[in-house]
Formats: sequence, C-alpha cells, structure tokens
Amino acid sequence: MIWFMPKEENFFELFERAADNAHEASAQLLEFLEKFDKLEERAKRIKDIEHAGDKITHDTLDRLARTFITPLDREDIHELIVRLDDIVDLIDTCVNRMVVYRVTKVRPEARELAMCLHHATALIREAMPLLRDMKNSRLIHDKCIAIQTQENEADRIMQQALAVLFDSCRDPIEIIKWKDLFAEIESATDRCEDVANVFDTLLLKHA
Repeated sequence: MIWFMPKEENFFELFERAADNAHEASAQLLEFLEKFDKLEERAKRIKDIEHAGDKITHDTLDRLARTFITPLDREDIHELIVRLDDIVDLIDTCVNRMVVYRVTKVRPEARELAMCLHHATALIREAMPLLRDMKNSRLIHDKCIAIQTQENEADRIMQQALAVLFDSCRDPIEIIKWKDLFAEIESATDRCEDVANVFDTLLLKHA
C-alpha cells in the first residue's frame, strides 16, 4: 500500500488549507452574529473566503484528475474536499440571506448554532494534519467523536430554536426567515459531521 510519496503531499496541504479556510469562515460568521454591524462589509469578507475555498476545491479536483497514484482513494479525496467546501458555501449563503432579509436583530439561538459550528471546524482543522500518518488513528477517531458531539448539540439547539420561534413570534415572515437561517447554520454542522465520516472511512481502510 502506497501512503507517502513526496509528489502526493500536496493533497494533504490542500486539505489543510481547506480546513483552515472553513474554520476562518466559521469565525467570521460568529463575529458577524455577535457584532452585527457593517453587515455588507462583513458579508463581503465571507464571500472572499468562499471564493478562496472554491479555488482550493478546484485545485484539488484538477490535481486529482492529473495524478495517477493518489495517497487516498479518489472518491475519498473528492468527498473530503467537497464537504469542506460545502461548509463555507452554507456559511456564505446564511450571511447573504441575513443581508437580503434585512434582519435587524440576531436571535441568540443563531449564535449558539454558530458556536457549535466554530467548535466543529476547529476540530476538523486540528484533525487534518493527522491524516498524513495513520499512526495517529486514535487521535483522529477522538476528533471525529468530538465533531459528532458538536453536530448533535447543534441538532438540539435547532429543535429548541424552532420551538421558541414558533412560541414567541407572531410574524409569519419572521418565522420563515429564521427557520431558513437556522437551517443553513445547522446544515453546515451536518457537513462537518460528513467530514468526520470521511475520516472514519479512511481509518477503516487503512487500519
């Protein structure tokens, strides 16, 4: 089994860059929701991060198409980079919709969801360099469990957020807006779990 070859290391570098980018996007989302000022300027900053993520994804898929021997199975490389990109895309969509929807006040549950997402992307960023050596399998598995814990917490917050929303809000337009916004952030945590699932798949294949 071929695992380490110098010419293949660039895939791991790209994964790490994508993980860093996703974590930065989640940090900017959290700051967006906590400060809630200069919304269009902050949204533009996140859009730039999303464009950077697209470039990393394109470079990875282009390299995948041109590389005969890859350090991981092709489908795993594809799945990993696409799910990382999805995290950033969902963050960008959420922020853009908040601007378009003319949201004037952030509901606290949105910040709680964003905090779960930020924790999950931090764990992904910590786990990614460990993929370079499968002797780190125990550490990687621990990160996967922690990511899944954050996703479960986001599910719990989402259910609570919807209950509070329907109980406290009488404006159907506001309900529609926030139901959509909550779903975007929670979906981003789902994509983090998808990344953890790819990690688990790799651990099984290289056990």
